[in-house]
Amino acid sequence: MEKSAATTQPEAATQAPDEVEMQIRGLMMDPVTNMPIVVLKDVASDVVLPIWVGIFEANAIAVELEKSAPPRPMTHDLLLNMARGLNATVRKVVVSELREDTFYAVIWMDQAGEMVALDSRPSDAIALALRWDCPIYVSRTVLESSKQSAASQTINEDDMKRWLENLNDDEMGRYKM
Repeated sequence: MEKSAATTQPEAATQAPDEVEMQIRGLMMDPVTNMPIVVLKDVASDVVLPIWVGIFEANAIAVELEKSAPPRPMTHDLLLNMARGLNATVRKVVVSELREDTFYAVIWMDQAGEMVALDSRPSDAIALALRWDCPIYVSRTVLESSKQSAASQTINEDDMKRWLENLNDDEMGRYKM
C-alpha cells in the first residue's frame, strides 16, 4: 500500500453518485498476452470492464470465487483476519483511477466508526471484497477513461465489448487459472 488516509465521512461506505456497482463476470486468460483478466460487469447494464491482473492475484480471486479452502491462509485471508482482529470492517472497494493504462483502487474500511481509505491494486481490493462479501464499485470517470483508452488501441472497442459480453461460462473457464 502506497499510502492511507482517514476520513470521517460516513457516506464513504455507501455508493457515491459517481460510482457504478459492478460484479465479477468471470476470470479468463488473455489469448494474446496469456495474462489473467478479471472481467467486471455493471449490475444495472451491459457495461463491462476488463482488468489485467497478475497470476497470483488472479489465483487469490479464483480461490474465493470457487469457495475452495487452501490448507493455509493466503495473503488476502491474512488481511481479512487482521482487519477483524482490529475490529475493522471492509465496507466497499472502488476502482478509482486509471492513469497511464494502470488501474488504482481504494479499500474503504470502518474502524471504530471512522472511515479509513487504503490505496490498493484493484486485484487485491477485489480479492478482499470477495472475502468480506462487500460491494465493488468503479468510478464513472474510470469507465469513460477505459473506453477512450481501448478506442485508442489497435483492438476495436466494439469488437472487444461484443467478445466480452458474449462469453459463455465455458469460455470464462469457470474461474480456473
